[in-house]
Amino acid sequence: MKKILLTGAAGFIGSKVSEMLLEEGYQVIGVDNINNYYDINLKLWRLDHLKKDNHFLFYKIDIENYEELKSIFQLSQFDAVINLAARAGVRYSLENPFIYLSTNAGGHLNLLELCRKYRIPKFILASTSSLYAGQEVPFREDLPVNTPISPYAASKKAAEAMAYTYHYLYGLDVTILRYFTVYGPAGRPDMATFRFIKWITEGVPLEIYGDGSQVRDFTYLDDVAEGTVRALKLAGYEIINLGNNHPYKLSEAISLIEKYSKRKAKLKYMEFDKADMKTTWADIKKAREVLNWQPQVSLEEGIKRTVAWTKDNWDLISKIKL
Repeated sequence: MKKILLTGAAGFIGSKVSEMLLEEGYQVIGVDNINNYYDINLKLWRLDHLKKDNHFLFYKIDIENYEELKSIFQLSQFDAVINLAARAGVRYSLENPFIYLSTNAGGHLNLLELCRKYRIPKFILASTSSLYAGQEVPFREDLPVNTPISPYAASKKAAEAMAYTYHYLYGLDVTILRYFTVYGPAGRPDMATFRFIKWITEGVPLEIYGDGSQVRDFTYLDDVAEGTVRALKLAGYEIINLGNNHPYKLSEAISLIEKYSKRKAKLKYMEFDKADMKTTWADIKKAREVLNWQPQVSLEEGIKRTVAWTKDNWDLISKIKL
């Protein structure tokens, strides 16, 4: 049975990737520091589901702690490391840029160095579409990403650069996956889809930064997780977009939330944040060719599933503060 070290296992994407790996017969060693960036009860809910599988083992460890990470590498010989642990969120990175660099670059470096030391052959890094700021859409992987407009994006650029260095120097097989606006059940409370569904259910006005015309390539959680698992088979160094390749205006997503929640949204418009991007749109030709992957879930179907999950788990969601 192949062993995968997966960081950020209690996170939104990390928990779903762990679930899919377990379904495919992998043993998953999950690591997460369970920080309080958002309500930890949601993270614990995700972990509880994973712990039902005997092939999932969890350690509460911060990837910034090299010595604690090292102890995990000493216990097992991993077939691959998937780094999904990160400080996420563009706006919060403006408030505390230091933690973004220390986790997304420094913690990431700890993992790369331990892969070198313990001869782990494969490394996957979760990166972001935020790197494409200022580029023409649709975004291709070969575009220069030299103008990050938030500390979050800058920290991810640093992580990508260091991953290439370890590939070049030490032969580590590296796949970098640039995710595009991931949403779905048990999502992050700082993301628009989660917040909007919760607010509309409670009758609270939806806070919209800008006029709602900004465009996002909303990508359903299960599709992103499947692409991540498929990336384990790649050798060499690759950067691959995982997006829906079908961008929508934020106002269109709100209309779908209204449709499936059967409620009319109250809207509260706020000043557009200059650290945000106006448009994201993934060119996924490479993902189709290299991973034999393409998204399966439309935005409408994804919103429908996410609204239904929220209703079914309202006892949990209603207690989460935004």
